[in-house]
Amino acid sequence: MSYTALYRKFRPLMFEEIVGQEHITKTLKNQIIAGRVGHAYLFNGGRGTGKTSAAKVLARAVNCLNPQDGEPCNECEICKAAISGSLTDIVEMDAASNNSVEDIRSIREEVNFLPTLAKYRVYIIDEVHMLSTGAFNALLKTLEEPPEHVKFILATTEPQKLPATILSRCQRFDFKKISDENIIKRLEYVAKESNIQITREALQLIAILSEGAMRDALSILERCLQDGESNINEDKIKDLVGIPKLTYIHAIVKAFLEYNVEEAIKAVDDVLKEGKDLNNLLWEIIKYVKDILVFKATGNLDIYSNEEKEEIKKLAEKVDKERLLYIITDLSKLENDMKWSSQKSILFQVEIIKLCSENIIEVPVKNVKRSSSNTGKTVNNMQQNTAHSVKQETRENANSQDVKQKEKQNLAQAISGYVEAKGWRNVLDTLRQNGKIMLYSNLLKAKAIELNDMIIGISFPEGINAFGKSILEKPENINELSKTISMEYGKDMKVRIIENADSLPKKETIINPIEEMASDLDIPLNIIE
Repeated sequence: MSYTALYRKFRPLMFEEIVGQEHITKTLKNQIIAGRVGHAYLFNGGRGTGKTSAAKVLARAVNCLNPQDGEPCNECEICKAAISGSLTDIVEMDAASNNSVEDIRSIREEVNFLPTLAKYRVYIIDEVHMLSTGAFNALLKTLEEPPEHVKFILATTEPQKLPATILSRCQRFDFKKISDENIIKRLEYVAKESNIQITREALQLIAILSEGAMRDALSILERCLQDGESNINEDKIKDLVGIPKLTYIHAIVKAFLEYNVEEAIKAVDDVLKEGKDLNNLLWEIIKYVKDILVFKATGNLDIYSNEEKEEIKKLAEKVDKERLLYIITDLSKLENDMKWSSQKSILFQVEIIKLCSENIIEVPVKNVKRSSSNTGKTVNNMQQNTAHSVKQETRENANSQDVKQKEKQNLAQAISGYVEAKGWRNVLDTLRQNGKIMLYSNLLKAKAIELNDMIIGISFPEGINAFGKSILEKPENINELSKTISMEYGKDMKVRIIENADSLPKKETIINPIEEMASDLDIPLNIIE
């Protein structure tokens, strides 16, 4: 008997089995019950969130001979043929490998023919954003005037890459990342059905590693069964994926914060001697520093035991947010550099030494334990130098404080006349869920306003420091923010950072991008409202 992977064996066969997407499945079921099924759907969301599964269920439900409360019966000849893959009226196409104009033209020719058995001919096009420009143009004609017997279900992880003409002709459903709680519940069901003994801690670790993707969670669970043992605990998962023990990670980060290079190198050597993967070690360090930052900001960490939280609390008391952000930034850069280097270990060791240097960033040095015998003198010198300049800095600060306060008042007054950007809280939540912690942290006190229907202005009424500004000005962060806002608005949106009232254009001077382009090209343009 051939082996079936867990994610295929336990693929949802009904809407109610799709985990964590109730806001979508409820709507689809109601449409089927009311007989108001659209001709084109766009399912958008991260990998493993249920897009393809929902598409398969919907394709069966609209053709089922005996639907029950909007669900397919999975017992009639149409449902059985669809599940077995023998029903030619349901066509699944991977746009990543079938993205040419010819592939779409073949669909345009097929849609003119009536279904052979089912009521509707349903086309499921996965990774639709991979289609070529010519293929999109060919698909557009069919979406504009589809025959009554044809339905399209498009699935993608990157809706911003789809032309607006395609987006406007589809009913769009955004699949959310699946919560850890829902992933754990589903894994418990799979484990019970498969006679797998697994601890609660192991389930939590799999949920965290899967990052909201149910398919990834099932794949990790399946890898744990490859040795023939059905008993799974947290240590087995860590050994399988090469994750170092938390004690090692804690020791390395603690050495960073105490500027103790000897302890940092020793802890790293201990991990590598156990054969752990260097990339996994780096990922765990970044994640742990991020968790310290989250704890410092919110005081909450659900995935750690009380003892582990106490250790994290001690580390959080030794460092400020700026240094934590710096460490995350530097290690993330290292992670990218290591991808292209043949000397990964050398790069890693140099970074360890660098992060244990006291001069990497200007941060408060109180409550930090030093390993060097000369540290006391260094601190005394720093204190003397600081005391020498206190009076001058105080005078300068007194003068600048009034200026800064006035600038804040001017900016607050200037942006008060603009409409606040819709869904800004959703944008921030998406950034946090996607792991963009630095970007998320620096936008918490920002205010987003609509400069026009294509540009969102990001302002900081309470001000922003130089480090935060450098994070926001990075091209990759601007692109990430623009992409997330575009997904929230359902169309391409640009981002403009508003530093002060002077950099905020007057409402009457904000020109529509089309008008601006026409003006630059000296083209007469008459816009009719």
